[in-house]
Amino acid sequence: SHSDHGRNMALTLIAVGEGKAPGFQVKDEKKLRRVAGYLGVPTDKRTTQEIALDVGKTALAEFGKQEGELLYLKRAPQKRQEIWRKLQIAPRGIDREVTEAMHRTTMGVDQDAEHILLQAMRVSLADGWGGSMLSTDISDILFGTPTPVMGAFNFGVLQEDQVNIVIHGHEPTLAELIVVMANDPDLLKYAESKGAKGINVVGMCCSGNELLMRHGVPMAGNFLQSDLIMASGAVEAMVVDYQCTMQGMQAAAEHYHTRVITTSPKAKITGATHIEFDDHRGPEIAKLIIRTAIDTFPNRKKVHIPNYIEPAIVGFSHEYIAYMQGGSYRESFRPLNDAIMNGRIRGAAGVAGCNNPHTMHDNAHVNIIKELIKNDVLVVTTGCAIAGGKHGMLTPEVMEFAGPGLREVCQAIGIPPVLHMGSCVDNSRILTVLSQCATEGGLGEDISDLPAVGIAPEWMSEKALTIGTYLAASGVYTIFGMDSPVAGSKEVTRMISEGWEEKTGGKLEFEADWRKIVEKSLAHIDAKRKALKLEEYNPQRYAQSAAYRPADYLSEDDFRKGKYTLSSK
Repeated sequence: SHSDHGRNMALTLIAVGEGKAPGFQVKDEKKLRRVAGYLGVPTDKRTTQEIALDVGKTALAEFGKQEGELLYLKRAPQKRQEIWRKLQIAPRGIDREVTEAMHRTTMGVDQDAEHILLQAMRVSLADGWGGSMLSTDISDILFGTPTPVMGAFNFGVLQEDQVNIVIHGHEPTLAELIVVMANDPDLLKYAESKGAKGINVVGMCCSGNELLMRHGVPMAGNFLQSDLIMASGAVEAMVVDYQCTMQGMQAAAEHYHTRVITTSPKAKITGATHIEFDDHRGPEIAKLIIRTAIDTFPNRKKVHIPNYIEPAIVGFSHEYIAYMQGGSYRESFRPLNDAIMNGRIRGAAGVAGCNNPHTMHDNAHVNIIKELIKNDVLVVTTGCAIAGGKHGMLTPEVMEFAGPGLREVCQAIGIPPVLHMGSCVDNSRILTVLSQCATEGGLGEDISDLPAVGIAPEWMSEKALTIGTYLAASGVYTIFGMDSPVAGSKEVTRMISEGWEEKTGGKLEFEADWRKIVEKSLAHIDAKRKALKLEEYNPQRYAQSAAYRPADYLSEDDFRKGKYTLSSK
């Protein structure tokens, strides 16, 4: 799914290069030239459009390639590349690996569990180091590489006196145009003629993340709130493309005045309004969608918008993380590596992924984050793990919950201890950060040497399994909450944990108890520190240099009573 998203982004970049995508342009030429270098596209004495066209075509060719390796594999540490080649899991073409997996799992073909799982790793690597990474890079090229901006989370971002348009799904192309067109004077005048005082665009899920980290567009919520937000009576249009849209969305909308508008040629919802997006008619289609939402405004009935808003600082791309440690001409991961080596930062964790209706919404996300930063672990979040944002944990004010060493580093650099890195496709940014930490020196030679873990507390999607698998294949200990889909086989359970660790240095485990997830994560981080012969982590070493307080856990009663934010309210 993420790779298909990447294909769409490559096609959009080609259209921009050909001058056939009105409303779109290259916004980050520096990133374009950097990506051209990765893909072997010449840049000397060439126009931006010429480079963009060839980058788009070369990216698209990665999907149908039949021989060799994906070009982006060379962005991984050399030692990691050698492991992939030795195991014969270095991906060839993205589509080829998917097709082969579908063939292997047909009745009467691949009947050896270990062999099937090796292909699973190869497919996932094609996603992480192929389609997802290309998608992230091309989005940055077209819409700008994220830098920290102020945003806001939760239902309170809806406006009672304005037309509210919720952008939901994953692909940022149409979403970018809707944000621009929402300020069109003619559309604003049309909204006034229908009784509204303006047009308010808010995000949900990963398309929302894309808009949040580039424009500061507020986030109404995450996956499991997509039906609930319509109950406010204030949502005129729920605009969705694909992925992570609840199957009951249209049925829920029919109880209110909300119009569900589907936009992708790949995805329709029975009963919803379908307005198909086309790169070549982007502004025209964006205006049509906004007008449809405006026409719905007079149909409002009872409106109740919960008064919850949490501020947040978001948009920490891997480029900005490198920049903030050394500036434009000395960007580096040296300070982060040094902070880990001297014990101010114990290690790092990526807390990512979905929401799952089989567990209490956001509970594991929030408690895991609070406990990790209390123990001096730097946390990065992606995707529907915006739980941290809704609960006030993406601001410097959360520093009071951080351990003294982590707090000292964050205060020196000027960052919160929980860094928002984007949508779920942007887990590829985490791969880049891990690679740069490994090649910076002092923390081993490979991703598997780093004191780092990946965590998906509430996974629910096949995409999440793919992400966890490519992290494990890249050398990361990855822990999923909830139940295991392979629990019925002790042998397969052993293979994806102990077996993969022997092969790749990474492993995949399932653990339903968030407390045990934290326990396992800290134990792994400490074991990696010991293997690197770093000083043993001492929580008291920097206790005098920063205020310290233990994390407060969120009980089920606290959630039910609404005591779930860190703010005074």
